[in-house]
This record gives sequence, structure tokens and C-alpha cells, in this order.
Amino acid sequence: MAMLTLDTYPLSSFDFRKPTAERSGLHRLFAAAIVSNQFRARLLSKPEEALATGYLGQTFILTDQEKTIIKSIQADTLTDLAQKVNRALKGI
Repeated sequence: MAMLTLDTYPLSSFDFRKPTAERSGLHRLFAAAIVSNQFRARLLSKPEEALATGYLGQTFILTDQEKTIIKSIQADTLTDLAQKVNRALKGI
């Protein structure tokens, strides 16, 4: 007979970074682009329109800086866009 045990550790003992509330709009934006080919194509080709119309009637709460970064980046793939946005935000 096998016995299973569950060892628990306080979350603070791990080096996980909690998603910050101020970046939740970006998280939602990229999640929408992952699940919707149509939204992803619009975000890559017409980012201003994608930000204005949102996804499924929901707009994204982004800072002016985040909006400016997304609108100014030219990317062919979602991966490329995400990397460039990340780099731009790290430079702030």
C-alpha cells in the first residue's frame, strides 16, 4: 500500500513573480491574440484599431505608454510583438 503525502511550502519560498495589476491589461491583450486568429491579425496589422475595438466587446485597460508602444511596433508574428513590447517596457 502506497501512502501519498503533500508537502506544502510557503509561496514566498519560491522565486515566482506575481503578475502585477498594472500589467493585467497587457496580459488580457496577449491572451486574446493567442486565442483569436482574427484579433491577432488585426493587432499585428492595425494595432490602433485592435486597441480601440477590443475583443468580444471588451476593451483593454492599458497605460498611455503601453498603447504608444504597441501602436509603434511593427511585428510579423505575435511572438515578435511580445518580445518587442517586453524589451520596450524593460527600457522604461
